[in-house]
Amino acid sequence: MEAWIGGIQNSESGTHGDILLESLPPIAVIGGSLLALITLLALIWLVRVRPRKPQLEADWNSDCALTTTAEITGSTIRYTNVRDFFWRTTRDRDEAWQDTLEVDADEIKDVWFVVDHFHSIHGLAHTFLTFEFNDGTCLSFSFEARRRKGQRYHPWTGLWRHFELYLLVGFEHDVLALRTNARGHKDYLFRGITPPGKEKALLLALTNKANSLAEKGEWYHSLLTTCNTSIVSMVNRITPGRVPFTWRNFFPGYTPRAAYNLGLIEDWGGFEQTLEQGRVDEIALKWDGQGSYSEMLRDYLPKGPQ
Repeated sequence: MEAWIGGIQNSESGTHGDILLESLPPIAVIGGSLLALITLLALIWLVRVRPRKPQLEADWNSDCALTTTAEITGSTIRYTNVRDFFWRTTRDRDEAWQDTLEVDADEIKDVWFVVDHFHSIHGLAHTFLTFEFNDGTCLSFSFEARRRKGQRYHPWTGLWRHFELYLLVGFEHDVLALRTNARGHKDYLFRGITPPGKEKALLLALTNKANSLAEKGEWYHSLLTTCNTSIVSMVNRITPGRVPFTWRNFFPGYTPRAAYNLGLIEDWGGFEQTLEQGRVDEIALKWDGQGSYSEMLRDYLPKGPQ
C-alpha cells in the first residue's frame, strides 16, 4: 500500500517525480539542461554584458597605460608613445615610453611573425608581428587585452566584455624579451613572405588601427578578437582570402604549421627544421641588456634573400 509523505505520494521505487525523470530519455534531460544554460547565458549577455561600453580612460596597468598614435606623411610615420621597457623579471623592470619614433615605411627590411608559447597546452599561445627596418629598428605590434590595475587576464572573462582591445606598439627588445627573458616562455621568430608593397600596406593598416583604437575603444574577445584573429583580419583586408578560415586561427600555438603550408613564412629546410631554427628563447637568454637584442637574435636566425 502506498503512503503519503509530505504531500507527495510515495512508492517502493521512490517518488513519482523520480519515476518521471527516470522515464525520460537521457538525451532529453541533457538537452533540457543545455537549453536552460543557453537561456541563462543569453539573459546575462543581454542584461549585464551587452550594455557595457569600452573605455578609453581608466586606471590602466602600467604596461598598457599609454596608447600609441601616429602621424603619416607620405612614407614617413611618426609614432607617439612607443613602449621601451627593460625586463629583468615580470616584477623587476625599468619602465619607459619613447615620446616619438620616426620610421620610413619604404625602408622595411623584413616582417617577422612571432609565436609565444605561454602555456603547457600547445594551442594556447600569443602571436604578434615585428617590422625590421634597414636602420636596425625592430618595432613590434601586439594585439592584447588591456588590463586595469589589479586585473588579471583569463580567457573566460575575456568572453564577456571584460577587457578592452589594446594594440601595443613597442620595441622588440621589450615586447619579445618580456616573454623570452622575464617569463621564460618558448618563443619562435619566423621571417614572413609578403608580395612587394604588401609589407608597407600591412604596416600602414596596423598604424591606422592604433590611431582608431586611441579614438574609439573596442572590446577584446577571447575567441573572436584576439592577438591572432586580429592579425588574420589585417592580412585578409590587404589581400582578401590570403589566410583562409581554419580552426588554427583560434589556437595560435598551431599557426606555424598553417603559416608554413600557406607560404606565409620562409621555408628553412622543411617544417620541423624551420621550427628548430626559428626558436629563439634559448639564444635570447644570453642578452644582458647590453648591445642590440634584435641584432643578436638575427645573427642566429637564417639569413634572408639578398
